[in-house]
Amino acid sequence: MSYQAIARKWRPQRFEDIAGQTHITRTVQNAIRLDRIHHAYLFCGARGVGKTSAARILAKALNCDNGPAENPCNECVSCQEVTRGGHPDVTEIDGASNNRVDDVRDLIETVRYMPTKGRYRIYVIDEVHMVTTAAFNALLKTLEEPPAHVVFIFATTDPQKLPDTVVSRCQRFDFKMLPARIIHERMRHICDSEGVD
Repeated sequence: MSYQAIARKWRPQRFEDIAGQTHITRTVQNAIRLDRIHHAYLFCGARGVGKTSAARILAKALNCDNGPAENPCNECVSCQEVTRGGHPDVTEIDGASNNRVDDVRDLIETVRYMPTKGRYRIYVIDEVHMVTTAAFNALLKTLEEPPAHVVFIFATTDPQKLPDTVVSRCQRFDFKMLPARIIHERMRHICDSEGVD
């Protein structure tokens, strides 16, 4: 196997792997367990606190062959496809480079189609604050009344740049900065596992 950077190798694959964010992971897991899945999530916080990882884990958990599950099994075909970035029903979009009205219209066209393999058609939009106001306005109607099979997961470092009309339609989660103790524990675990002193 080719070399894989430590950051990619140790990217969290289950909710328990996300360090220092139990206030979020427990809430999301409870929502899945109680079948109270929201149609739009907003993950806010500084860089490197687990927003995109949490979005991918949530996408896996919702479309897991053994789910929806409080934790993805990471062994079924669906989980492995999401991990590789090749699941047909999970679309990851970079808000910085897909921020125009035409990009959002293309997305809206696909929303009405039923999932091909999973239970949900999931759209993860990273750096969503980079999407233009006009593009948000084009998305708003779909965000207000999405089909039952659609889940949006937005991740941003700048929630104040989002229109209030969008924020009010999302279930918002604020990721905290990690205290030095948590970072130290995680680094120690990784170093021990990698055989590094």
